[in-house]
Amino acid sequence: MNNLNLDNLITEKIKNEINSSQKSKTQIAKEIGISKPTLSQYLSGRSQPTLANFARLCVALDIDPSDILCTNDKDLFKS
Repeated sequence: MNNLNLDNLITEKIKNEINSSQKSKTQIAKEIGISKPTLSQYLSGRSQPTLANFARLCVALDIDPSDILCTNDKDLFKS
């Protein structure tokens, strides 16, 4: 599996959801219970949220986790 591309896809989907929301990054970070720099690290791809923080992020953005994690791009899963 090409983890780098899948990680990038997930990061881009999270960025798009945040940009589409009516909330500031500061507000989202506060709702999740993390600092704004930590959220920035998630959005830059430097780190990944824990499962708990990912769940909180989905709640804060009012989205289904499968909207972020699922893809039909079979090329991402080729060796």
